[in-house]
Amino acid sequence: MHQFKLNAEIDIIMAEMNFGGVIENVVTREEFPLEKAREVLKNETIAVIGYGVQGPGQSMNLRDNGFNVIVGQREGKTFDKAVADGWVPGETLFSIEEACKRATIIQLLLSDAAQIECWPLIKKHLTPGKTLYFSHGFAITWNDRTGIVPPEGVGVVVIAPKGSGTSLRRMFVQGRGLNSSYAIYQDATGHAWEKVIALGIGVGSGYLFETTFTKEATSDLTGERGSLMGAIQGLLLAQYEVLRENGHSPSEAFNETVEELTQSLGPLFGENGMDWMYANCSTTAQRGALDWMGPFHDAIKPVMQKLYHSVITGQEAQISIDSNSKPNYREGLEKELAALRDSEMWRAGAVVRKLRPENN
Repeated sequence: MHQFKLNAEIDIIMAEMNFGGVIENVVTREEFPLEKAREVLKNETIAVIGYGVQGPGQSMNLRDNGFNVIVGQREGKTFDKAVADGWVPGETLFSIEEACKRATIIQLLLSDAAQIECWPLIKKHLTPGKTLYFSHGFAITWNDRTGIVPPEGVGVVVIAPKGSGTSLRRMFVQGRGLNSSYAIYQDATGHAWEKVIALGIGVGSGYLFETTFTKEATSDLTGERGSLMGAIQGLLLAQYEVLRENGHSPSEAFNETVEELTQSLGPLFGENGMDWMYANCSTTAQRGALDWMGPFHDAIKPVMQKLYHSVITGQEAQISIDSNSKPNYREGLEKELAALRDSEMWRAGAVVRKLRPENN
């Protein structure tokens, strides 16, 4: 660990870690314990705006960690979900505008498209001294497209958990934590650093690593379209189709493509690295994996480079803004998700999951 001063009042202690030969500074709960986070934010009212993907996990984790939290949400099904999760209308659950009025820290966790729509309302309540918090660098990075330009006198920070809000909450309940990146875009009071770290600890982060709004947004969009979601579906489907085209049953094709990855091998390399997972497989499997990882890398990398170019130039951001701003966006999305769900591979998967011993 090493220590340095952010200003005359604040001592920052970080852990210095070697990530594959590159030294980085990170913040863990050892350097910045929960008690310190509570002390930093003891006079703050945190309003979580939006109870969709990230909102439930972050707000409930903050609440359970002892912070003063309220939720802002439009009435409807999502509002009712917040009530079911223990938020009380008129006490801890309000309209978006009322929550923004009451807050000293506004956590803007609406979808990117909804942030654009609600920005005039939210901006009205961003008075000097308040903090505006994002969990994605999208709105600020492409503010020439989103129109989201925070006023001067307001702190602007990001805490971006590296996973879904559902995972953030599940891991918190299990006593674990998702790693998060953090960044400061605007420090209006000189206290943005300790506030953003306190918020990161409060929402249940494992460790915190520094980034910028732009790097967070570009890496996030690349990951979602790449290995985390888009590429993995494409890879799994390609292998499943080849097996089916060559006479393998749906059960066999799914088990060899998806089930073994998620239930057996994924947990192994998640626990201790890819080499350790290889070492715990047969010598035949090891030889084949080592021989074929190169051709797959060479085939995939040009696609990844094309993807990153589309992200960094703002094309992907514009596609998202245009698509997600359409009045019938949710209906169209549900059709696309239904097509995935109703494909043979994932219908086979539903049966495989049902047959797991823990589900019987």
